[in-house]
Order: sequence, then C-alpha cells, then structure tokens
Amino acid sequence: MSSFIINGGNRLSGVITPQGAKNEALQILCATLLTREDIVVDNVPDIMDVNNLIALLRDMGVEVEKCGERKWRFKAADVDTDFFESDDFTRRNSALRGSIMLVGPMLARFGKAIVAKPGGDKIGRRHIDTHMEGFERLGAKFTFDTEKSKYVLSASTLTGCNMVLSEASVTGTANIVMAAVLAKGRTVIYNAACEPYVQQLCRMLCAMGARISGIASNLLTIDGVEALHGCSHTILPDMIEVGSFIGMAAMTRSELTIKNVSYSNLGIIPDSFKRLGIGLQQRGDDIYSPAQEEYRIESFIDGSIMKIADAPWPGLTPDLLSVMLVVATQCHGSVLIHQKMFESRLFFVDKLIDMGAQIILCDPHRAVVVGHNHERNLKGRVMTSPDIRAGIALLIAALGAEGQSVIHNIDQIDRGYESIETRLAALGADIRRHEEPMTH
Repeated sequence: MSSFIINGGNRLSGVITPQGAKNEALQILCATLLTREDIVVDNVPDIMDVNNLIALLRDMGVEVEKCGERKWRFKAADVDTDFFESDDFTRRNSALRGSIMLVGPMLARFGKAIVAKPGGDKIGRRHIDTHMEGFERLGAKFTFDTEKSKYVLSASTLTGCNMVLSEASVTGTANIVMAAVLAKGRTVIYNAACEPYVQQLCRMLCAMGARISGIASNLLTIDGVEALHGCSHTILPDMIEVGSFIGMAAMTRSELTIKNVSYSNLGIIPDSFKRLGIGLQQRGDDIYSPAQEEYRIESFIDGSIMKIADAPWPGLTPDLLSVMLVVATQCHGSVLIHQKMFESRLFFVDKLIDMGAQIILCDPHRAVVVGHNHERNLKGRVMTSPDIRAGIALLIAALGAEGQSVIHNIDQIDRGYESIETRLAALGADIRRHEEPMTH
C-alpha cells in the first residue's frame, strides 16, 4: 500500500497545468468501440482509472497504440466478443466504475453486453437503473446473474424512441447516447445530462458521423445511422483538478496560476469558490489565484448563512464539494455544505474534526463548517483516503496543517490525479510518496 507523507504549512507558488478530464476520458475511450476505424485521442490523462480502461480495451481485442505523450490511437476492428463472457472481464469490470459505459457501445455494435455490479468509490450506492431503463426502451433485454453478480444484456435490434430519464445521470446519458447513435430511427432523450463531458462525447460522435442535435441542452435528439467512422478528438482540461488547485492555493494562502483551464467550460465553479472569499482572476484562458491572508465567506443578501450545494449541470459538480468544505475550515465565517447526490461522501469530515476543524455533520448529506480564519490551524494526522475526492480534500487539508500528516490508501487519489506529488513538489509542497513493502 502506498502513502503520502506531507509536512504542512509551506506556501506554494508558480504555475500548474491541469491534466485531461478523467470523466470525459472514460466516456471517450468507451466510444472507440463504436467503429472499426481509427480513433485518435489527445490529452489523455495518465491516471489509474484511465490506464485500467485502456488495458481492458486492449484485452477485448482493440488495437491500442500510444503515439505521443498524451495521445493514443484505438482501432476496434476485431473485438473478441467471447472475452465479454470471461470471469476476468467481469472481475476487472466490477473494479472500474467507468466500465459501465462500455455497455452502450457493445449493445449498439455487437448486440450483447455484460456488466458487473459497479465498483469504484465508496461514496454511497450508485444505481444503474437509468442506464438499464434507457437500454430497455431502445429494445434491449437484460437479466441478472446472481451467481456471478453481473448483468447480461442482449438486443437483436435497437430502435429509437422517446424517453424521459429518471435522473440527469452523466454516465447514464452518455451510455444511452452511445447506444442510440446506431439504433434504427430517432431517439429523443429528455432530462439528459448536459455536462461539458457529455457535450464533448456528442461532438466526438458527430465527428464520427452521428446525427445529434440539442448538444449542451437537456433535450437530445439522435437520428440513428448505419455505421460510424474514425476521427480525432482532444479531451478538455479536468475541471475537478482546476477546482482542486484553487482549493490548494487558498488553503495554503498561496499565489498560483492555473494554465489552460478552458474557462468557458468551468461554468459556476469559479464563482462558487469566490463565495468563499477567494479573489480569483481570469487571465485569458488561465486562472490566477492571489495570495490572501484572509478569505471571508459571503452571506446571502438577507444576511443568512451561505449554503453551497451540488446540482446537475450547470449547477455545481458534487466532485468539488469536499474541496470547498476543507477550504471553508480556514475561512472567516460559516457555510452549510449540502451534498445531495451521494449519501456517504461527507463521512470523511471526522478526519478533519480530528485535525481540529469545527464542523457539525448534520446528517449524511449536510455539514456546517465554522471557519477558523487561520487563527487556529489544522494539525497533522494519520488518515486513510476513502475515495478520490475525499482523498484530494484530505491532501489539501494536510498541505495547510501544522506538522506532519500521513495519508494511506492513496491508490484512490492515483485513480484521478496524475503524479500529484511530483507536480505539487514543484510548487513548493513538502510531500513524498512512501511505498509499503508487500507482505504475504
């Protein structure tokens, strides 16, 4: 098991560039199964979840070639559909949440798909009902193999239809869109997710010959085509990394420039951090976070306590609430953090309370943070990362804390953040990776 050892209290300075977006990459890589032709994808992040999906595609028979530092070529001309049936496929599928999005392309192109019960983060149940309901509406049938804990789907023909999604699920929308692009006739999806990741997927599919209208809205219309062809695609910068770096700068009272953030695709994220008193500036396509001695949380117009909550796009992504919660512990003022989408994502706050933070966990979805205004710093502790986003939040807390912190189970952080300790050390952070010897 790997750990980070962090000596907190150092101010950071310099320039950092976000990696390619993890969530977009997982969708885009699954979409490469939709054609026999070459797909070239640039700005692919070198992180565990993405690398595991690339390895899985290779074992499925996809021709995979790394043709640059962040550039990959995929050609799914000779996919081994028998591999779908193997225990190896099921095991790896269950360990990688993003692999659920293989189902849409597999159904559309091969008429069958197998998916294990989802794995990934331990942040509460992630249901796949939206995915399955959409596939059923398109004409697929599925059964659940209780012995092997996997879903088996089949469809001799997919036929377009009108559907209203039960929730604006990002992965559900992506999966159904990928199935619908090769279905017969027209599919209309209402209450579709419209995050930039989904927009990017739709634009890539259109570049492959798909016919999709309504991109960037919650009403997508898809006219099925006979086949798709190859294309090239560049992944956006990761908005969650951008927000994480904003949080690091604020927590350590540092001056930081975040380069090439694709500002127009950040939506409400910069303004949400400004509510915590962070004086962010847009400089072209960069974000400049100045060093401040105090961050004062805003109140609502009537003077009531600020509430920051997640919501479907263009609302605030839930992936950044953990970061904002940590930053708020050292701001001036109080804020209610309301995590609506996942019932276990705030449980990591007990670790922050052990570090000296003043937080009231009201219930699994809400926490009130009373900021210390740097009058009482957090204290270093030994902690364990429960998931990707809580992991990076604990890392941010450790960077701003007095003394040494140790974070175990950092494989969770590695799933979403590329070489994070090397990149932060270049900014002045005192952080190193410690590899525990394997025991038998």
